[in-house]
Amino acid sequence: MAALLTPYDLRSLTIPNRIWMAPMCQYSAAPEGESAGAPTDWHLAHLGARATGGTGLVMTEATAVSPEGRISPYDLGIWNDVQVDAFRRITAFVKTQGSVPAVQLAHAGRKASTERTWVEQGRPLKPGEPHAWTPLGPSAVPFGPESTTPRELTADGIGEVVGQFAAAARRALAAGFEVAEIHGAHGYLLHEFLSPHSNHRTDGYGGTFEGRIRLALEVVDAVRAVWPDDLPVFFRVSATDWLTENPQDERDGWTADDTVRFAKHLHARGVDLLDVSSGGNAPGARVVTGPGYQVPFAERVRDEVGMPVAAVGEITEPAQAEEIVAAGRADAVLLGRELLRDPYWARRAARELGGRVAVPAQYHRA
Repeated sequence: MAALLTPYDLRSLTIPNRIWMAPMCQYSAAPEGESAGAPTDWHLAHLGARATGGTGLVMTEATAVSPEGRISPYDLGIWNDVQVDAFRRITAFVKTQGSVPAVQLAHAGRKASTERTWVEQGRPLKPGEPHAWTPLGPSAVPFGPESTTPRELTADGIGEVVGQFAAAARRALAAGFEVAEIHGAHGYLLHEFLSPHSNHRTDGYGGTFEGRIRLALEVVDAVRAVWPDDLPVFFRVSATDWLTENPQDERDGWTADDTVRFAKHLHARGVDLLDVSSGGNAPGARVVTGPGYQVPFAERVRDEVGMPVAAVGEITEPAQAEEIVAAGRADAVLLGRELLRDPYWARRAARELGGRVAVPAQYHRA
């Protein structure tokens, strides 16, 4: 059987294949009221379609651990029990299709309080506009020239964020999720603390490498403490900020070397798999893209740390994905836009590679 189609074991969990759905924001939750942040029929159809399509692991979009942790007012959240109840029917359906439901726990940090991406290109909301709020960050440094300057988190505020991640993990478990991923990529709060490009603090949460990774490790410890020992925790990282003009400048940004060093800490603290992406923290960065352009970052972590990894980024063809897994460059692939285009991509991969994925009984004629 093709390596891409083989099961993968993490702790007590068996994921039926190596084709996984990357988190992709839908901006389709209510922005206010009792149901704010709760998944809707749209999310059931969106996530459920990928499960019926044979995807081995189906991950929600970035799901905020607090109201101010949303990217936009229309994002999903998991900070209250109304949201938990709404998620239960989705996780239950995903499981009936043989897929594993996963949640990405997130805090948007200084990139919070924006419009939906299809409304004025997701521009930052201005203070006083409906649903706007003041973002939080490691330092009072805005993401871009049009962005609101964030409020710098105090030590007490940082402690509150750690507690919010832990509470969200407890709720995620009650909602039926079997994998919890901590979002530390794409210029959101944990990534902002990691990178010297956005973290200008001089206290114990900034300055040195050890100071900048401190919050992320505290969040990992808090989530791992409440998440069952027999279920896996993932961490999504941006392997590089893609700021390479002045590599000796301490404010240059987060690098691939930093990622390898950081991964060793994560692995030692019980993170089971590193989801390796890149970029998102510096709007002026020059990202070099192309088919599988982020795979080398994942491969390096796997080789140098001995830690399971998932690769993401312009992975579109079954043969391409099979090569990545079969060659040991990553343990799984995460598909984003390609699964938006084709919810049944896993079934196509099975046909092209000569294998099988789970197919609903209702589709037996297909």
